[in-house]
Amino acid sequence: MFNSVNNPFNQKIASSTSSDKNKQQKEQEQKEKKKRLIDGEEPDEVRLGGQPILTEDEIAYMVKSYIAKLKEEHAEREKVVQKLDKYLANFDLEKFMKRNPNMTSPDFYMVMFNETESLIK
Repeated sequence: MFNSVNNPFNQKIASSTSSDKNKQQKEQEQKEKKKRLIDGEEPDEVRLGGQPILTEDEIAYMVKSYIAKLKEEHAEREKVVQKLDKYLANFDLEKFMKRNPNMTSPDFYMVMFNETESLIK
C-alpha cells in the first residue's frame, strides 16, 4: 500500500488495531501489578526520607532537651514546670522505647508532643 515515496525510511506505520493491542497490553500490565501488590510480592512499607532509627542514648538526650525547652517556654507558669519536672523524674526510657519501637526523629517529636500536651494545658 505504501511505497518508498510515501514511506521513504521504511518506518512502521501504526494502525488503529495496534493501538487497541497496546491498550489491552497496558490494562493487562496494570492487572498484574495489582495482583502482585495483593499477593504481597512487593513490600508495602516505604520509609520516607531514610531517617535513621534513634538509639537509647539519643532518645534520653532528646527527652531531656525537649522537657528543658518546654520548661523554658512556660517558666512563668509554676504548675506546668512542676508537672514537667515530675514527668521527667518518672520517665521510663525502656517502657517508652517498647511502646514506640523503631522511632525516628520526627516520630519522637510527634510522640513527645502528644504525651506532654496535657501537662501544658
